[in-house]
Formats: sequence, C-alpha cells, structure tokens
Amino acid sequence: MNLEAVYREHSVSVYRYLYAKTGSPELAEELTQETFFQAVKSIDRFDGSSKITTFLFGIAKNVWLNEYRRRKKAPVVSPESGTAAAPSAESDVLARLGREDILRLIHGIPDPGREVLYLRLLGSLPFSEIGAVLGQSENWARVTYYRVKQQLIKEIQGNENKA
Repeated sequence: MNLEAVYREHSVSVYRYLYAKTGSPELAEELTQETFFQAVKSIDRFDGSSKITTFLFGIAKNVWLNEYRRRKKAPVVSPESGTAAAPSAESDVLARLGREDILRLIHGIPDPGREVLYLRLLGSLPFSEIGAVLGQSENWARVTYYRVKQQLIKEIQGNENKA
C-alpha cells in the first residue's frame, strides 16, 4: 500500500470532516496530520476487510474525540466551513438557505444523527462506511440519515413559514 497515494486521495475529505467538527482550520489541519500519523503507526492492524476510508475516518473520529476530551469544551461548527453538495432531493430547499443557516441547523441535531450527516455530506462516505465507522449497520446509517434529513427539511420549512 502506497501511503503517500492514500494521503493524496483522502486527506482533503478527512480535513473537511475534522474542520466541520472543530470549526478551526488550524486545528483541523493538525488533527488531519495526527490522523495520518496514527494510520501509519497502526497500518499493521489494517487487514483489508474494510475500505481504507473506513479505517481513516475511524481514526479521525478517535483523534477528534481525544482532542475534545483534552480540551474539555464543546466543539464548534464554524459558519465559514463549507458543505458538500446536498443530495438532489433536498437541494431546492437547501438552496434557499445560506451555509451558515444550514450548519447552524445541522449543529443543533443531536448525535449520532449529526455525525452521520458530517460523514455523508463532508466526508462523502457511502452508508456502508458510515455504519462501519460508527459501529452500526449500513441500513442503520441509511435510516438515520433519512430521518435526520426529514427533520432538517421540516425545520427549514417551518422557518420559511415564520418569515
């Protein structure tokens, strides 16, 4: 396995995920580097039974949790952080809102739903890998994503009706 190629292919996705979790470009970069450092240290434990992205995002999640525990403060989602393109079914609704509003709504979603959204929208992971990263099934990831998406759409429509 060429680790340099793995880094080139997956570092941006890992960074975007960590940036969404931390709200800090500097911290996200630091945690991305730590993620790949830990991946190199533990590559002997990667047996190929899962995709490399599952392995990397699992490490990234643990690196972030360790940082979160170390700092003992709530993570902040930065309004400046971007999101990946939303699935087409909800793109018309989401297009009416600004990124800041979308991120504020997503940040208000309790875990594990928020985590599923981050992994899907920012990490661009398939449901099978989201389930693997979170220790759940692919079906659980799909259902959770669907329910959270429906919840967000209702909140958005409710906010539009108030305006």
